[in-house]
Amino acid sequence: MSNDNRHIEVKVPVLPESVSDAVVISWYKTPGDVIRRDEPLVDIETDKVVLEVPSPVDGILDKIIEPDGATVTADQVLGIITAQDISSSKQPKISEHVQDKSVNEDDTEEPILTPSARKLIIENKLDQNSIKGTGKGGRILKEDVLNVISTDTAAAELTSTTTSTTTAVQPETALRPVTDSGNSRSDLSNREQQRVPMTRLRARIAQRLLEAQNNAAILTTFNEVNMKPVMDMRKQYQELFEKTHNVRLGFMSFFVKAAVEALKLFPAVNASIDGNDIIYHNYFDIGIAVSSPRGLVVPVLKNAQQMSMAGIESSISELAIKARDNKLTIENLIGGTFSITNGGIFGSLLSTPILNPPQSAILGMHKIEDRPVVVNGEIVIRPVMYLAISYDHRIIDGREAVQFLVAIKNYIEDPSRLLLEI
Repeated sequence: MSNDNRHIEVKVPVLPESVSDAVVISWYKTPGDVIRRDEPLVDIETDKVVLEVPSPVDGILDKIIEPDGATVTADQVLGIITAQDISSSKQPKISEHVQDKSVNEDDTEEPILTPSARKLIIENKLDQNSIKGTGKGGRILKEDVLNVISTDTAAAELTSTTTSTTTAVQPETALRPVTDSGNSRSDLSNREQQRVPMTRLRARIAQRLLEAQNNAAILTTFNEVNMKPVMDMRKQYQELFEKTHNVRLGFMSFFVKAAVEALKLFPAVNASIDGNDIIYHNYFDIGIAVSSPRGLVVPVLKNAQQMSMAGIESSISELAIKARDNKLTIENLIGGTFSITNGGIFGSLLSTPILNPPQSAILGMHKIEDRPVVVNGEIVIRPVMYLAISYDHRIIDGREAVQFLVAIKNYIEDPSRLLLEI
């Protein structure tokens, strides 16, 4: 940030080597608005994550140099702030459509309107008082406004005409499921279409999926696992676990632990290809696929081999919340030596997950269903999950992939082995 006569340049933060540029997606303020230090000023989107750029000082936003939709690079100037003491300043200018309460005279009070929510309310001419806030203390969040827009026909039509400024970030929110009104003939006249640009994240996902399919020899092998031992242990210790660690005991921590132990036995599954070289990692950074408003993202549990069950559950919970709120940082997403995806939470019975390059394998979890199985010569009912591992056959042989999946199955069906590391 340079300082010239108290004019402060707001610049694009340093981007990782793998990220060449970013797109300005939303300014929270307009020229002339008062802004406080560390208050969100503008969001920029890379092909990995949305970055929130805060104000470096108290002052007045003097000029926006790069508007919404502009492509920018690291250290490029986004706007200019006139730094000044605003402790006695008046409220920022107020739109005729909504009173701005995102900055309070009393800093101890929780704002009832986030800047991004205010921006959407103003652009769509909505009544702030008619929107129910789901944030802390009833605070109106961006998601609350988007929900109103998506369910109100007039607002949705208005939003569709301003795709580049309001819905390009999350075009899916402007679309609603088609419902049967009971009059098929009249519905034939309503054949509207809507064209929205891919977000950078969605475009990058598409690119990486094609790269994985085109550049790797992907095979998938399957197995099934009896979930009863894990479910019994979880039921027995859930209450005590949550009381002790302040986090719920889920299934994912068992699978992360099982994956780490299995990866120790089969290092090739934790390796990656770089040109003609194979890189073996002596650490285990496990990517966990989670859904976000912008699409599927894969935040990484760094050094998962050092984490306890409680640490895994806490980290996954924190990353899921960050993904939901678009708060993931680039550091949360880079790296990863192996990934796990759980389609079962959406009802998937069986799937063939696609690799997350440059990783060489990915584990797919699925829906748990009661099925008849044979135990000691008798047919009994057990909760069973199908497991799948997709792997790059260039580096992992079929024998290794099958034995790796069997190792995970054995750990899950006898979870005490995870605690004893045997």
